[in-house]
Amino acid sequence: MTEESAETRIIMAIGRIERALARVETATAARPAASQPSDLARKHEALRAETRQAIGQIDDLLKGLG
Repeated sequence: MTEESAETRIIMAIGRIERALARVETATAARPAASQPSDLARKHEALRAETRQAIGQIDDLLKGLG
């Protein structure tokens, strides 16, 4: 492979990378905004509370079996 053809392949690869990056940037811009951290924290805490309640109910059922 000549130096010129290697350079050409590198330039073409860089072009493909730049086009891929442009597609990623376009897709990222088109995505809906993520939940605000405070909203996410609130949802997380609500899920934790529900999980604790469900585990408590399971514990109560297991105590009744013993």
